[in-house]
Amino acid sequence: MPRLNMVKALNLALHQEMERDPDIVIIGEDVGVDGGVFRVTDDLHRRFGGQRVIDSPLAEAAIVGTSIGMALYGLKPICEIQFSGFAFQCFHQIENHAARYRMRTQSRFHCQMVIRMPYGGGVRALEHHSESEEQFYAHIPGLKMVIPSGPRNARALLVSAIRDPDPVVFFEAKALYHAGREEVPEEVETLPIGQAQVVRPGRDLTLVAYGAMLRVAREAAEVLAAEDGVECEVIDLLTLSPLDRATLVASVQKTGRAVVVHEAPRSFGPGAEIAASIMEGAFLSLEAPVRRVAAWDVPYVGFAREKAVLPDVARVVDACRETLAF
Repeated sequence: MPRLNMVKALNLALHQEMERDPDIVIIGEDVGVDGGVFRVTDDLHRRFGGQRVIDSPLAEAAIVGTSIGMALYGLKPICEIQFSGFAFQCFHQIENHAARYRMRTQSRFHCQMVIRMPYGGGVRALEHHSESEEQFYAHIPGLKMVIPSGPRNARALLVSAIRDPDPVVFFEAKALYHAGREEVPEEVETLPIGQAQVVRPGRDLTLVAYGAMLRVAREAAEVLAAEDGVECEVIDLLTLSPLDRATLVASVQKTGRAVVVHEAPRSFGPGAEIAASIMEGAFLSLEAPVRRVAAWDVPYVGFAREKAVLPDVARVVDACRETLAF
């Protein structure tokens, strides 16, 4: 079984799905001849040609708007926004149209499309290239919001997103593109959208994370086990919308405590919805308030100072200890 990083795993998913289904097309800035700014679409233009792997102008609204038209026609577009910070230029197309066509036409038409976006910090980049804006898309009815945490589940979730009949926003943490390798089977593999995974069982506290923050949560759990004898149950959400509330509630009913970790700013972020879901489903099991460890509520500072903004292992460990001591 080959060991792939996330870039290669995503490329494998795109290659195999385009071979399987001739209606799949890719469109975006530099996705064709250059193979994408992060090389996720590498070699697809040579293999499938310029009519299926389309280099677009620098126009995000045109990329998504064209993809919506393709989807209504019956194609299955995968569009790439080069960085998630650029997506506000096409947000009206996503919210006003892609998310609404099934309801607008009483299910006569649907938008089967994937909107891929690299997101997040940890790579010392400048503003608009490093933010985490997942909360905007998770809030929109009609969209699905997927955020993988490693090469294998990234490949499997991208296949599921491509095959889903409704629009899927697919966030890829840039910090994870080359962070490590995992065994990824050559045969096609899928994961259900909307289903979280318990990646580390525990009994004392529930740690909830997704994307690049999963690694931070797992490292924090190891520190707590080694230094405090605390066994944290770590949940990888994988999907923000629909949110797997059942897995969250079941875990907190067992542990009685929860800490949520995400890269997006704290106020009105995904952690608030996760905390509310836990309160609604496991209130009588809680032994302490749900804590959130997130980016600070400031415009993204970027470059070397981003370490002062993003959650790290020390902040997560401190939040867990405060929760356990409540």
